[in-house]
Amino acid sequence: MFVLLKNGTVNGEISDVLIENETIFSVRKDIFCASAKVIDCTGLFIIPGIFDMHVHLREPGQTHKEDISTGGKAAAAGGVTGLMCMPNTSPVIDSPELVREIIKRAKITKIKVYPCASITKGLRGKELTDFRELKKAGAIAVSDDGRPVENDNLMRRAMVLAKQAGLKIISHCEDLNAANPRIGENTITEREVSISEELNAPIHIAHVSTKEALDHIRRAKATCTHKISGFPPVTCEVTPHHFTLTEKELLKRDGDYCMNPPLRQDDDIREIIRSLSLGAIDCIASDHAPHTAEEKADFEGVPNGVIGLETILSVTLTQLYHTGILPMSKIVDLLCVNPRRILGIPGGEIKEEAAADLCVFAPDEEWTVVPEKLHSKSKNTCFKGLTLKGRVKYTLVDGEVVYDDSRA
Repeated sequence: MFVLLKNGTVNGEISDVLIENETIFSVRKDIFCASAKVIDCTGLFIIPGIFDMHVHLREPGQTHKEDISTGGKAAAAGGVTGLMCMPNTSPVIDSPELVREIIKRAKITKIKVYPCASITKGLRGKELTDFRELKKAGAIAVSDDGRPVENDNLMRRAMVLAKQAGLKIISHCEDLNAANPRIGENTITEREVSISEELNAPIHIAHVSTKEALDHIRRAKATCTHKISGFPPVTCEVTPHHFTLTEKELLKRDGDYCMNPPLRQDDDIREIIRSLSLGAIDCIASDHAPHTAEEKADFEGVPNGVIGLETILSVTLTQLYHTGILPMSKIVDLLCVNPRRILGIPGGEIKEEAAADLCVFAPDEEWTVVPEKLHSKSKNTCFKGLTLKGRVKYTLVDGEVVYDDSRA
């Protein structure tokens, strides 16, 4: 079976992309294939499918909020062809058996789902999981996301064993004993960077939100003497909400603006954007964290987290591309290329024989975020009511159209 994407912008040039079955057959101008299904991409950009390396699918145990099927539909609608799901489910993904179960369940969705297992058993921060066995089962990283590993020596040991097993550690930087969340993030970020330097071991810092944390990360990058898969040992991600919204949103007393780390100050947004422009931040991830309307209704006791799979591209384009801060090539690196390279998984290229995992979008099309129209089971988006510029039109996974905006 052939699919032909005609007249799209690929790597800055007008080109056609011919797909045969699951792979890209040819990328050039003026391709003719009589047997192909033709999709007119005039005025559209064609980029590698987005890889979101920070997603909470809530399965198992919390499927009233989200499940693999609905999360997959939300991903497809956002141009996301692959994702890494986090382990703070019920039960926690802390065993090879549960890793294999997630992989098995993920076969129901067309999106490529990669499990992240926990660093410690039950996320309790006491006993390390078996990293080698988790890797054999199919885990591509380990994280106690939602909680930090509080014990310094345990984290030090985890970094050593994860390096030996070939697993990336994703750190949720929060000191639970700190006087405020800002100090908490900065303290643990500094600790992770120091241990990484001491052991010459890789660490990935999740959802960076303060200018001080970025200072620690930039220093580590500037002084590193070697790279792993083209990256310094310390890598990091930021979320669209942390480079778009400030803590002023909390004055609305609306639970949909509550997340962890919390929204920060104008100075932090400016520093995140500056660091993105300087290349000090490696990727953008959504930290997609669904909660029900009932859970989000109680502002005082609200659980932290917002959904973001369907808005990750559009917010990034609106805030960084259309403002002239970043070129499209850099957007592609942050969303599509670098997450895969950091995790050591294939994809992120548009070339002959590459997997036909693609996102096709209209860069200038405006749309307003209406929660009820989103595909996620939960609707807790902090971008509700905002008009964004850039809309996904088609998403293809292994050459199959898994999202078509005209039919959504």
